[in-house]
Amino acid sequence: MASSSSSASNSKYCPRWKYVVFLSFRGEDTRKTFTGHLYEGLKNRGISTFQDDKRLEHGDSIPKELLRAIEESQVAVIVFSKNYATSKWCLNELVKIMECKDEENGQTVIPIFYDVDPSHVRNQSESFGAAFAEHELKYKDDVEGMQKVQRWRNALTAAANLKGCDIRDGIESEHIQQIVDCIYSKFCTNAYSSSFLQGVVGINDHLEKLKSKLQMEINDVRILGIWGIGGVDIKEDAKKNKLHSLQNIILSELLRKKDVYVNNKYDGKCVIPKKLCSMKVLIVLDDIDHSEHLEYLAGDVDWFGNGSRVIVTTRNKHLIEKDDAIYEVSTLPDHEAMQLFNKHAFKNEDPDESFKKFSLEVVNHAKGLPLALKVWGSLLHKKCLTLWRKTVEQIKKNSNSEIAEKLKISYDGLEPEEQEIFLDIACFFRGDERKEVMQILESCDFGAEYGLNVLINKSLVFISENDRIEMHDLIEDMGRYVVKMQKLPKKRSRIWDVEDFKKVMIDYTTYKPINSNYLFLLLHILTEAKVTSIA
Repeated sequence: MASSSSSASNSKYCPRWKYVVFLSFRGEDTRKTFTGHLYEGLKNRGISTFQDDKRLEHGDSIPKELLRAIEESQVAVIVFSKNYATSKWCLNELVKIMECKDEENGQTVIPIFYDVDPSHVRNQSESFGAAFAEHELKYKDDVEGMQKVQRWRNALTAAANLKGCDIRDGIESEHIQQIVDCIYSKFCTNAYSSSFLQGVVGINDHLEKLKSKLQMEINDVRILGIWGIGGVDIKEDAKKNKLHSLQNIILSELLRKKDVYVNNKYDGKCVIPKKLCSMKVLIVLDDIDHSEHLEYLAGDVDWFGNGSRVIVTTRNKHLIEKDDAIYEVSTLPDHEAMQLFNKHAFKNEDPDESFKKFSLEVVNHAKGLPLALKVWGSLLHKKCLTLWRKTVEQIKKNSNSEIAEKLKISYDGLEPEEQEIFLDIACFFRGDERKEVMQILESCDFGAEYGLNVLINKSLVFISENDRIEMHDLIEDMGRYVVKMQKLPKKRSRIWDVEDFKKVMIDYTTYKPINSNYLFLLLHILTEAKVTSIA
């Protein structure tokens, strides 16, 4: 199916469109058949569609609200049926549609020929000829009336000359699916990209890379994992739904009928593939942090029909199977980091040159982490230069607790022993050789290798090219923030600052480490800091 208009080749989303589709049809002919099914198909695909359910087609004039709906619709779909031309309402509606098409940045018009030959519409012959004979007979002594009839003829001829869809042959449901797919791909994807993703810094490069990973041109079922560090993808600390509730949401959304399909996760594991195995679906599972989530929500590629795609966002790379595609979301490069920071710090205003030095300091400290850039940019918005100077110094000295709390969600998802290993690295061992760190952690009776692999898979640490354990600056800050929240220094599980250590040893003589093995860690930090005396 194809369509044509003055702007079809460069179809772009325009904010003035209230609807994507306006349906023009002869109600008595197709409301309960083709047009009714087409409307449901468009609605189920999420395509905003105007269909006038109160049209009184025997009238001669069209209400103002209907004319406005035509003007505010990006696409006009005209369903030509045998009795379409008998309705003055339909013909006046058609004239308005064709006028809107011909205007600058006009609408796209898609003619649908339902049980009529396009040539009968184009030339006003057969049933269309009979209808016009009646119109001309009525207006034969009325000059303005005959001019109106001629406008109807011109509009019919122009519309029928457009490329559309002749559905006299074939299966009606397949034609409807093709029409819906065409409208969605040509208009809705642009609209969503422009409206929802407008202004998202760096998104275009990511989208192009994701498209190549999804390989939509291949008619198989694929699972794509999107994996990134905390602060690149923001995980909300919301109360988790029970798995069977999520299974019901998936089924209700995809089957377009809200219902309680399953009462427990085990039933859901059987019902989902049974209901969806022949459907082409797109499922996005956000913030997956446990293998059970995948097992019960998208257990196997056989659960879904050919062409389906399942997208999984996670901070735990281990959850994504070896055969699945993985897209790693990187931190922002410098120019995009500055762009994102400016967007939140200065909104739509051009930044003053006097703020440039401080902006660079903040952006450099954020190390490309979008979360930090957004939070700190918003924090500095509308502040004077003096407050900027003080705030930037505070940022450099100690990260905002809002960021730490956001990033802490990844830490909260760790097992207790994994949390201990993470805090040791954040407080003592960042930048140290992997082999040395493993020896120290194993001396504390930790399953060091396993725990380290967990932290790597959850994007909390990584191994550098020279085999040293590293982490993002703000991840380190988050780990130290967790420890600092453990009340006073003498009650904290770890002490990495030399001055704090002196204070504990001198002022709190009754202090006892939680675990005697941590004495070894204290000695390590003292050695690294080259402290020879605490007196």
